[in-house]
Amino acid sequence: MIEAGRVIAILRGDYRGHFRQIARTLADAGITAMEVTLNSPGALDGLHEMKAELGDRFLLGAGTVLNESQAFEAIGAGAQFIVAPNTNPRVVAICVERDICVIPGAYTPTEIMNAVELGAHLIKLFPAELSYFKAVRAPLNHVPFVATGGVSLDNAAEYIKAGAVAVGMGSQLIGDYVKQAGGIEALSQRAHQLMHTLAFGPQGIRAI
Repeated sequence: MIEAGRVIAILRGDYRGHFRQIARTLADAGITAMEVTLNSPGALDGLHEMKAELGDRFLLGAGTVLNESQAFEAIGAGAQFIVAPNTNPRVVAICVERDICVIPGAYTPTEIMNAVELGAHLIKLFPAELSYFKAVRAPLNHVPFVATGGVSLDNAAEYIKAGAVAVGMGSQLIGDYVKQAGGIEALSQRAHQLMHTLAFGPQGIRAI
């Protein structure tokens, strides 16, 4: 579902009381995967709330999973995929053993291949920069990359065009503005714009 949807929406920050509305808004725009970072207040409760709201319409994951205990907590809370900014072999192993999609972070070719050899399903290139992504993917074009950390509404389609299977978007898509008057409507507009851009490119011509 991550590869098919091309986007992981990343929720980092205090969104207690807004999880359900954010998830429903993103799903209505066509986004089908969302990551709640564990360093966000109420993250595990948020996973429960969004699962109750959307059921199988959404793939829910936990991000910033740095160690074994966090991996167990996230999986216990219903996380369907696990994301990290780094590659922790034990976190990868826990997920692989349980058939949970794991997306560890890596940057250099050595780090990337180490994560692949551990059994990671997808590799989070973090932090992403477009020219570097193109350069590192040239010899590693068999690696399924999720570009994260430098992705915006303006360049998301360029990462997909360059070979990323998906992009991760946090503050460029979801921010504290959603908690203000009119914020959910603004989120809906951004999410629809993102999905349109991924399908048609910034010039309105079908890109993918």
